[in-house]
Amino acid sequence: MLAARASTWLGLNKPETHPDLDPPADEFERLWRGFMTARAALGGVLLALQTGLYLLTTPSPSLISLLICAAYLMATLAERVVTAPRLGPHFNESWLRVVGVDLLAFAALQTLQDSSINYTPLFALPVLMASILGSHLMAMASAAGVTLLLFGYAGWLSLQAPWNASAHFSQAALTGAGCFAVSLVARQMVTRLANVELKAQRSQLAAAVQWQVNELIIETLGEGVLVVDAQHQVRSANPAAQKQLRAPRDPQDQPLNLAGAPVWQGLRQLIDETFATHRAQHQEISIQHPGQGARMMAARTQLTAQLNPDAQGMCVVFLQDQRELQARIRTEKFASMGRMSAAIAHEIRNPLAAIVQANALLSEDISDPEQQQLARLVQQNAQRLEKTVHDILHVAQRTNSNQDTQTQALDLTAALPRICRDWQSQVANQSDIALQIPNRMAWVWFDAEHLRRILINLLDNAQRYSRAQPEPIQISLDSCGGADATTSLCLRVWSDGEPLNPSVEQHLFEPFFSSESRSSGLGLYICRELCESHGASIAYDRNNRTFGEKIQPGNEFSVMFCTQPPSNPSSSSQAAPAP
Repeated sequence: MLAARASTWLGLNKPETHPDLDPPADEFERLWRGFMTARAALGGVLLALQTGLYLLTTPSPSLISLLICAAYLMATLAERVVTAPRLGPHFNESWLRVVGVDLLAFAALQTLQDSSINYTPLFALPVLMASILGSHLMAMASAAGVTLLLFGYAGWLSLQAPWNASAHFSQAALTGAGCFAVSLVARQMVTRLANVELKAQRSQLAAAVQWQVNELIIETLGEGVLVVDAQHQVRSANPAAQKQLRAPRDPQDQPLNLAGAPVWQGLRQLIDETFATHRAQHQEISIQHPGQGARMMAARTQLTAQLNPDAQGMCVVFLQDQRELQARIRTEKFASMGRMSAAIAHEIRNPLAAIVQANALLSEDISDPEQQQLARLVQQNAQRLEKTVHDILHVAQRTNSNQDTQTQALDLTAALPRICRDWQSQVANQSDIALQIPNRMAWVWFDAEHLRRILINLLDNAQRYSRAQPEPIQISLDSCGGADATTSLCLRVWSDGEPLNPSVEQHLFEPFFSSESRSSGLGLYICRELCESHGASIAYDRNNRTFGEKIQPGNEFSVMFCTQPPSNPSSSSQAAPAP
């Protein structure tokens, strides 16, 4: 529907203006056909008049007048039916064929008249036609032509009756002056009407453009816009509002009625309050469809003005999904926190290195066990602070870097046991790891150091929240389910920890988010960024594992690797071996 509207106003061209303000083409054609019809009707009247005079009067008038009227009728009918409107602002053959024929026919009838009929008023027709359809020069030329013909006829009469010459010339002068007056008045009226019409067309074009711009803005607006009447009938809704309401489309294109379902009860109450108080309202409402979670909406209402006392205004409702607003706020918060944290990390790095070095030198000269314990405490906290600084700088570096990630062919069956052994050798409280990997090689496109960083982060989280049970951490490698199972491998890290709170799970992979105060909240975020840079993905799920006859619930992180080479050859550091 929007495309059809666009073609409507885009098809309106700006009207071309003429120095004499000629009427537009469609209006000109209508006036031209009106004048041609009037000429044909006048020709019929003249022919009927001359026929009646020829048959009923005695003695009969000249047969030439009858023939002139018949020829004039045929010429006007041919001009009306056959030819197209080709009159221009300057004199051409079309003007000669129309105005010239009129002047010639009326002058001939005036010359052949008897004392009972005066054909002088007929000269007003070509004068009006030239004034309305032609230019100002053509109007004056037609009036001047009629005046000259009248003076010529007066001179011919004066030769026949010299004693009455002054009366003939006075009559010709008055009639000619009247033709000039009619021409001037008609031309002024045409000029004024043409000005008014051109202004109306420009205003219509501007209104159409403004209407289309408004339509485009409303259609692409992220905020939902509804126009509802007092009976809860939705008169108009933009795509954002339709998406937010999730209203089913009526097959008969009937307007949506908000009273048709209880899910919109809060919205109906807000609209009713707006109509009752005649004031704008602002309220948060909840929309919950069957089988779906509740969606909080910020709703604002505004009444339109009444067009007449009998008609009631419409209620315009603006809907905004609170989840989108919160997501934008979180994005802005993360961006500002990231910039601030990166600046702080740069300032901390040098003093921290000095503290670590001084503590190492001091530890060499300490023999007291209590002081050695204090030195180890300083070392542990300095290492934790150094890891936090490293994570923050890594996030800032990845955010500001536009370089492609270098990938390589990596065998997971060889890399995973090596990373697990290194991790177990470095942690203080070693945890049992059940490693389940296939006996064959499993090649993926990934950076070895990035894989180490991801797996160590996941193992640290698994150990932090696992219980003191046998094999609290399990690592498995298998093919991913789905249509592309042959081209994807899935690494699963499972631990027997307590289930995550839904509020924690919702923001699990966001930066600077953590459920405990001693964590920077960057571990899982970095894992996700590293996975996405290699075309992989990471996800969390609450999953169960079987231990003999016992089913143990736990938390599972799965990393889906891509076994196909990257699309950009420059991002690969070596050729892929055959799997």
